[in-house]
Amino acid sequence: MWGILIAIISGALMSIQGVFNTGVTKQTGIWVSASFVQFTALIVCLIAWVVTGRESSFGALFKIDNKYMLLGGAIGAFITYTVIKSVAVLGPAQANMFIITAQLVVAYLIEVFGLCGSEKVPFEWRKMIGLAIVIVGIIVFEWKGNDCK
Repeated sequence: MWGILIAIISGALMSIQGVFNTGVTKQTGIWVSASFVQFTALIVCLIAWVVTGRESSFGALFKIDNKYMLLGGAIGAFITYTVIKSVAVLGPAQANMFIITAQLVVAYLIEVFGLCGSEKVPFEWRKMIGLAIVIVGIIVFEWKGNDCK
């Protein structure tokens, strides 16, 4: 239950952050906005690291087995960029529908093929049906039918 609550909070915060970042971008520029987002995230993380007891050191980063995993921060910069652009072009609801759907598809592929060090899980048709339902949900959400007058 705790994991579900944290995931819901994460999704809500991502939606709010996307709107905020898009607003900042309109007044500054996308790379200034993205840089500010990443810089403030660094400050918050450093403060949290100090306050929570420094369970590890930065030297541990050099001991990571799969060095490609360290690309997460760089990917984060592109996530910030793409969220800002998609919210600006599509609006918050539509952008998040596509973002979340892409997350589901890619996450399931990572699990099924056991990519990036994740545990491999067997393919399940019910999960594919679930993804199809999500896609149908997007179609229904976006459906522009005739208004009843």
